[in-house]
Amino acid sequence: MATFELKLPKMGESVAEATITTWLKNVGDTIEMDEPVLEIATDKVDSEVPSEVDGVLKEILFQVDDVVQVGQTIAIIETDGDSATDAASSSSNDSTPAEATAQPVEAVKAATAQVDKGMATAGKVDNDYANSDSFYSPLVKNIAKEENISLEELEAINGTGKDGRVTKNDILAYVEDKKAGKTAPAPAAATTAAASKPAAAAPVKAAPVSVNGEDEIIEMSRMGKLISHHMIASVQTSAHVQSFIEADVTTIWNWRKKNKDAFKAREGENLTFTPIFMEAVATALKEFPMMNISVDGDKIIKRKNVNLGMAAALPDGNLIVPVIKNADQLNLVGMAKSVNDLANRARNGKLKPDDTQGGTYTVTNVGTFGSVLGTPIINQPQVGILALGAIRKVPAVIETPDGDFIGIRMKMFLSHSYDHRVVNGALGGQFVQRVAQLLESFDPNRTI
Repeated sequence: MATFELKLPKMGESVAEATITTWLKNVGDTIEMDEPVLEIATDKVDSEVPSEVDGVLKEILFQVDDVVQVGQTIAIIETDGDSATDAASSSSNDSTPAEATAQPVEAVKAATAQVDKGMATAGKVDNDYANSDSFYSPLVKNIAKEENISLEELEAINGTGKDGRVTKNDILAYVEDKKAGKTAPAPAAATTAAASKPAAAAPVKAAPVSVNGEDEIIEMSRMGKLISHHMIASVQTSAHVQSFIEADVTTIWNWRKKNKDAFKAREGENLTFTPIFMEAVATALKEFPMMNISVDGDKIIKRKNVNLGMAAALPDGNLIVPVIKNADQLNLVGMAKSVNDLANRARNGKLKPDDTQGGTYTVTNVGTFGSVLGTPIINQPQVGILALGAIRKVPAVIETPDGDFIGIRMKMFLSHSYDHRVVNGALGGQFVQRVAQLLESFDPNRTI
């Protein structure tokens, strides 16, 4: 028998770690090549990690909610023969098969412990957190121990992990809030009393109950919890201000109607309004580079690349924001292909972790759901987000050299939310005004 080290694969240039959410296989289970072994999560994207070999799952090195670095060994698979990629070779002629198998397993354990000392086995963690009735990963307990977080404080943290478990991000956010004075430490008396209680007397979180016995209690999904925390953090971080402007998109409406069938026949892609709007936003960001920034403490980071986030709907109704990289360098065909590709993969759950990383500005199309306008929340650490309202057929005053008259036009509202800490009203208003001007000056004779 030989062994194979199943490692956390590289998932993108900007993704360095992932959280284990579910083990799909147990120790002793038979695994086929390319069969998923576990599920992982990075930010909002869930992915499966398949096996590269046939074999039997011999050992699991990390548990659910543990954070694993790219390249770390997460499991050991026992294979037939000696052809496995990472199978250990016999170091001497007198080594027995059992010894040859044991040696790489022990080496993996030692290497894993060396990479992250905080991920020691839960039974060996010598602290008060071991007395809790709740499950905490070794990494979470190690951070709590280093930051002097009491058991009562730890149990009071709202976890975003599976079954409400506290993840690394949850406890790090709590530590930051505590240092900033946003959370009150547990009273000394209560902490002392809790420490003196036997393990059996530890408080247990009560499950929510229906008042009338008829209400349905629904557990928030992991995605829902992440979005909730992200939205609250954004509102608490940025001073949100909105500017609104109405744009006449009659020319764009007529141009798309004229060209969409030919585009579909030639490119095999649908031509929607989204790539046209994204092209205008990318152009405006190049003209107003101080909208293409992020904030890091008291410093402003001026982004070189224009990476447009595009809010897209997931099958469960949640939204995710895949990113069009270097959007300002794409022509309309390239933009349309990027928009369609990301939207399709989002709907089918095929986005890669790197697809949601590196955005510098976000656009959300609230008009898809019939909304005339909206006041979107900024996608941190960006400083602006643009909501596209529904396109409506409305009566409008049309100015001509021969006088004004009333006509039917296709119009939409653009809602610009921006961070008033670093973006003043003039810049925020001028930017969205420029987007409207670009849309209204669209060339009706443009070829594609």
